[in-house]
Amino acid sequence: MSSGKVWLVGAGPGDAALMTLKGRKVLEEADVIVYDSLVGDALLSGLPYGARLINVGKRSGHHSMPQEEINRLLLDEALKGNKVVRLKGGDPFLFGRGGEELELLAENHIEYEVVPGVTSALAVPEYNGIPVTHRDFTSSLHIITGHKRAGEDYDIDFKALVRTKGTLIFLMGVSSLREICSGLMDAGMDGETPAALLEKGTTAHQKRILATVGTLADEVQRLGAETPGIIVVGQVCQLAGRFSWYERLPLGGWKVVLTRPAEMISRMAEKLRMAGAEVLELPSIETVPREPDELLDRSIRNTGRYQWLVLTSPTGVKVLRQNMERLKMDVRSLAPVRIAVIGKGTERELRNMGIYPDMIPSRFDGDTLGKELAELVHPGDRILIPRAAAGNKALVDHLEKAGAVVDDVPTYDTVPARRGVVDEKDLFSRGEIDCAVFTSASAVRGFVLAVDGMDCHGVKAACIGRQTADAAASYGMETYVAEEATMDSLLKLVCDMKKEGM
Repeated sequence: MSSGKVWLVGAGPGDAALMTLKGRKVLEEADVIVYDSLVGDALLSGLPYGARLINVGKRSGHHSMPQEEINRLLLDEALKGNKVVRLKGGDPFLFGRGGEELELLAENHIEYEVVPGVTSALAVPEYNGIPVTHRDFTSSLHIITGHKRAGEDYDIDFKALVRTKGTLIFLMGVSSLREICSGLMDAGMDGETPAALLEKGTTAHQKRILATVGTLADEVQRLGAETPGIIVVGQVCQLAGRFSWYERLPLGGWKVVLTRPAEMISRMAEKLRMAGAEVLELPSIETVPREPDELLDRSIRNTGRYQWLVLTSPTGVKVLRQNMERLKMDVRSLAPVRIAVIGKGTERELRNMGIYPDMIPSRFDGDTLGKELAELVHPGDRILIPRAAAGNKALVDHLEKAGAVVDDVPTYDTVPARRGVVDEKDLFSRGEIDCAVFTSASAVRGFVLAVDGMDCHGVKAACIGRQTADAAASYGMETYVAEEATMDSLLKLVCDMKKEGM
């Protein structure tokens, strides 16, 4: 077997949107992903569904796997022929021990690449309104590790740092904050120099404590702080009040769970992130196309005998297209039939085939589609509905009452997705999740299965439509419904929930 390849990929500081394009591309093609504790929840929740995930748990002072074993793990997986991604918080080479992880690979002639990441040393101050350089205050920047081995003194020339008069950024130094501040003042730094501790930067729970070098340690002790955090020292810290911006975004400071089919990239997640939310994507359901059978093949081959083709989801369109390709059919076979779709997402997927629908209901749910389509059909009209096995029965009932002959053909099943690496139950129990966002009733059911055993009472559910809200309410959730069953309307609902303190 030929050897595989290893990519050292920087995951960035926490905000999943700060992951580089190349990093995401490499992740999508990985067979194995080796990740650590400094990778943000938002990114971990969206890791590729098919890759094998290995948690090595690295965080300052707490390693579930020693560095030497991590090095060996990367080598062993590559020797098996795998594409291996070593996903590291921040940038792989900035105090990330990336160089050590490459040594064994190089010795064994394993192919590797390094994909740089956005470092917290720059991104976290920026998310807190602190420019690390400013012509009125400083012309240099210095990044120092604040971590030291137990029982040893700092190997830092504090006097040299003070003489630079530049911005100083200490990574991994929260537990040694008092020693760092004392070291700077003992080296001659004015105790009134502005300083800040920036906690959990670029995430919904980021916090900053502004003080001076002489008072920062006492302020942190009084207010409390959690890791990860960075220490910034310099005149630029005084700009945080003027330049802060992240908290002012419509959803800044909110952490939401968004349920989605496991194999789909969510446009809704992108919209929420652009509004400032930290989004955890929970793959709640997996769509499994059914094996071809006689009924399915006969109905697709004979679409010309139907007056209407009804498509109820983007997945339904994709599965229909896959079956048409399998049967060597193209869009010409759909020419005689009129097509109804349930909403804009389904319409968008249909347009990818070069087809525009003839009918979209005024509200994007199965019940409304059934009622409004029933007004257009004639007795005896034949209607084909290729869709999920557990489809909305009301749709068929309305059409059959109008005299139509309906072939409701199951083309795929929805099943619970495998559990991801983020423990949403724990985050809900600790009050870290502000709301759950649901785009379908099946996503609600998948969510409940994914958090099996969790009491859903009190979960705030932002729902795209009434049927979705009814499903959420049946599990005791506190439901809110978008004015229209669109992604933009759902985004507005979530923004209104935060604004009004719902």
